[in-house]
Amino acid sequence: MFRSVRHMIYDLIEWRSQILSGTLPQDELKELKKKVTAKIDYGNRILDLDLVVRDEDGNILDPEQTSTISLFRAHEIASKQVEERLQEEKSQKQNIDINRQAKFAATPSFALFVNLKNVVCKIGEDAEVLMSLYDPLESKFISENYLVRWSSCGLPKDIDRLHNLRAVFTDLGSKDLKREKISFVCQIVRVGRMELRDNNTRKLTSGLRRPFGVAGNSGLCH
Repeated sequence: MFRSVRHMIYDLIEWRSQILSGTLPQDELKELKKKVTAKIDYGNRILDLDLVVRDEDGNILDPEQTSTISLFRAHEIASKQVEERLQEEKSQKQNIDINRQAKFAATPSFALFVNLKNVVCKIGEDAEVLMSLYDPLESKFISENYLVRWSSCGLPKDIDRLHNLRAVFTDLGSKDLKREKISFVCQIVRVGRMELRDNNTRKLTSGLRRPFGVAGNSGLCH
């Protein structure tokens, strides 16, 4: 609603500038004034404001000088015009939605939802858990990695994300469904010392990323 009214106000400002410029021919000026009044009446309608009745030139009718019957007929005409405009706008919106649905149907897209519950692997140090989709026949990954940092005490490093470790692999199209196999691969990278049994303080290192384990499931797609 806000965006619609904002666009209408911008249009009215531009048309007002054209009218005040005094450079328009009489026929164009008359048509522009009709366009302005139609836009105002339409805006009042969608904002649930009072409907203003006008004469053929777009001037507001004076109830002191206009009969009740004339005001009623003018009100009927104005209401009909506004309703036609609303139906036209609704029809255009429906056509846009239909076109979007048709375009989406022509280019289908699929997604894989992953919810990580726990990492049952005795590592002894902090680790990085990376999950991705892999094509074993082409020997290449077909998605980016979903990364979860796991602490040495068996919980996510970001404790606020506990029980909320979710990811969606999106934009899987028809080409991906035609693959003979798609594997879901989980890699574990240990982050810490060079060697787990390195107890010599003079040789002690930290923050090194070392491959620790890998697992996969090839039953996603056949």
